[in-house]
Amino acid sequence: MSTRLTGLVKVDSKGRITIPQTIRESLGIEAGMLVAMLADTEKKEIIVSPIMAENAKVVQIEVTMQDRPGALAKVTSKLSDLKVDIIANRCTSITRREEGECTFIVDISQSSTDVEGIRKALESLDVVTQVMIRQFEPPVF
Repeated sequence: MSTRLTGLVKVDSKGRITIPQTIRESLGIEAGMLVAMLADTEKKEIIVSPIMAENAKVVQIEVTMQDRPGALAKVTSKLSDLKVDIIANRCTSITRREEGECTFIVDISQSSTDVEGIRKALESLDVVTQVMIRQFEPPVF
């Protein structure tokens, strides 16, 4: 069973937040580590996920698919088959029972398939209508 930790933080004048020590320690977040952030503007929510692998190759995958039972399972199963590690994701229905979309932040460093191969594999699924993949640039400080 997972433990839920909460904390209240303040944004400073440069837009920075400090992750409370208890949360950093519990998640293994150390100075210099990369974390992925996935924001949902509609829900006013941010998901912050640590990237544990030092050699991580992080990309964002946006998938538009049919909104039907099992569609998301097909997509995540295909990502698993390709050895793509899902760091964070957010899925929503665009039109109930017709169209949905998912945004995945993933690490493809363990996959033997490149970005184009991943895109083609996802597009081959009968439930997927569109795939867009964006590579992240290393942060500049």
